[in-house]
Amino acid sequence: MAGNGRNMDEEERQVRIELLGQEYRFFTAAGDEELAAILSLVRKLVESDSTTHRGGTLVSVRVVTLACLNIASQYVRLQTEFDSFRLENSRRLHEMAAAIEEDIHGGW
Repeated sequence: MAGNGRNMDEEERQVRIELLGQEYRFFTAAGDEELAAILSLVRKLVESDSTTHRGGTLVSVRVVTLACLNIASQYVRLQTEFDSFRLENSRRLHEMAAAIEEDIHGGW
C-alpha cells in the first residue's frame, strides 16, 4: 500500500509499553484504540509461547523474532488479499461502465 492511511497532520506521541519484562518507548501516531489493538496482538503472539516464562534474553529474542515473522506473514497475506480485491473491483467497475455506455449508446 502506498500509505498507512493516516493523515500527515497527526502528531506522533511517545508511548511506553512493557513486554517480556522489558520497557520499550517509541513514537506513534496511532490512537488509543489502535495502539491497544496493536499491543494486544503483539502480546498474544509473544507471550503465548510458554518458554518466555523461563526468562532469558535468548528465549526472548527467539519469541520476538517468531512474532515478527508471524506479523509479517499476516501482513503479506492481507496485502495480497487487498491487491486482489482492488483488482477485482477495478475489473467490475470497467464492466459496469461498459454496460452503461452500451445502454446509453445502444438505444440511439
